[in-house]
Amino acid sequence: AALTVRFLTRRFIGEYGDMEFIYSHNLTVDGREILFHIWDVPSSQHAEEGSSEEKRIQWADSFVLVYSICDRASFNILPLKIQFIKAAKEGQNQEKVPIVIVGNKRDLHHQRVVSSEEGRLLALSLDCGFYEVSAAE
Repeated sequence: AALTVRFLTRRFIGEYGDMEFIYSHNLTVDGREILFHIWDVPSSQHAEEGSSEEKRIQWADSFVLVYSICDRASFNILPLKIQFIKAAKEGQNQEKVPIVIVGNKRDLHHQRVVSSEEGRLLALSLDCGFYEVSAAE
């Protein structure tokens, strides 16, 4: 949620509830106006791999999966999530689904438990994009 709000408002808010939201945002990219719809789902709700997870996947055109560099569990769940997304999306039309893995909290390097190299290697092995960021900065 912090990363989504930072993208939308350019402000950082550190604490969020455990709610899911859909945001709409206009942005000019390469001279073209783009309308983004962002379905922000808290990590606690990612655990469900039932009909609501399937509904989210079918709704989306691309995916940004965010983990905390300070939380190994949030990183370790990514391969299963990505396999689930690819099975649901690519099975329908054989087209590669755009997925980006984002390591957040780069500013908390002293609490890091997942290295940048691990993130890059995971993204490479799963054919995803990769970035490390700090929503706070």
